[in-house]
Amino acid sequence: MDRYILQEMVPPFLFGVGTFSSLGVSVGSLFYLVNQVVDAGLPLTTAMHILLLRLPEFVVYSFPASTLLAGLMTFSRFSSDSEMIALRGCGVSIYRMAIAPLFFCLLVTGLTFTFNESLVPAANYEAKSILRQALKDNRPAFRQRDIVYQEFGDTQVDGEKRRSLQRIFYSREFDGQQMKGLTILDFSREGLDQIVSANSAVWNFEQGVWDFYDGTIYIVSADGSFRNIVKFDHQQLKLPRAPLDLAQNTRDYNEMNIAQSLEYLEVLQQTGNEAKIRELKVRIQQKYALPFVCVAFGLVGVALGAQLRRTGRATGFAISILLIFTYYLMAFIFGAIAQTGGLSPFWGAWLPNLFGLLIAAVLLHRASR
Repeated sequence: MDRYILQEMVPPFLFGVGTFSSLGVSVGSLFYLVNQVVDAGLPLTTAMHILLLRLPEFVVYSFPASTLLAGLMTFSRFSSDSEMIALRGCGVSIYRMAIAPLFFCLLVTGLTFTFNESLVPAANYEAKSILRQALKDNRPAFRQRDIVYQEFGDTQVDGEKRRSLQRIFYSREFDGQQMKGLTILDFSREGLDQIVSANSAVWNFEQGVWDFYDGTIYIVSADGSFRNIVKFDHQQLKLPRAPLDLAQNTRDYNEMNIAQSLEYLEVLQQTGNEAKIRELKVRIQQKYALPFVCVAFGLVGVALGAQLRRTGRATGFAISILLIFTYYLMAFIFGAIAQTGGLSPFWGAWLPNLFGLLIAAVLLHRASR
């Protein structure tokens, strides 16, 4: 029975992948690329290359929808052909029938996570790079001006550990290799502040320090007076590399996998930009949550299909579209609430999945009666 159910689910699943991917590519990339070919002179071969690179992202988004369609169409056919009645007559409950679809959904979940981590971010980043080169977009792939980095650390205040500002790093310009017009405020030493002003600075990869050129170091005592002023032509300072990482990172969220997002989060957490930190935390949780929506969608499809006797492919497709739209609307709303601080990043990303599982449980219970 399990083998039979799995065999019946594969064709509608593949149909869903092809259909939903085609719709996604058409709406998300094809129309834009056609416009660039006509108006901006983008070569047709380059447009096809970019389209192929964007395809994995839409294939991944089609997996949850396809599991829903597969469960819905398979079990609605079982109902219309009285196969559900025959299985129940043999003492097989709807919960037992759902084991094979659950196993199928878990396989698709693993496939979704693998695609989303190993293939989609790299393909999206490559597509953006090729498009910029083809359109002769001369904007550099890094931040050029006003790089601000704040470093926080733990300090002991009255015997209590508190997180406080340690340094402020500001650079007026960045050319991809060299920082220019720098000012560093160092508060890491208790009772003694340091101000570093330099014309330029580069990161020394071999020694892991910053090489500052043509600058001045001001040592300020606790009462605000200058204790010492030192001018230099070249000075090495052991400061974090994070300002360089912050300036060089221009990838969008859909161009980073979880490991890259966590590395970027470490940099952002030192800047003190709470809005961006919350947003990135929500995005990371959504990367974890998205693959598991396949389980919720698949079980909802099974439960609905078991109660719909004569649902054709067009009707099943329409129901799938409605449920998918509802899920992504909920994901957008809860994600936005989490980014404003109304929910934790975890709940903002996972609540739509939990609602889906709850609906699946209620529908399966109704179908079992």
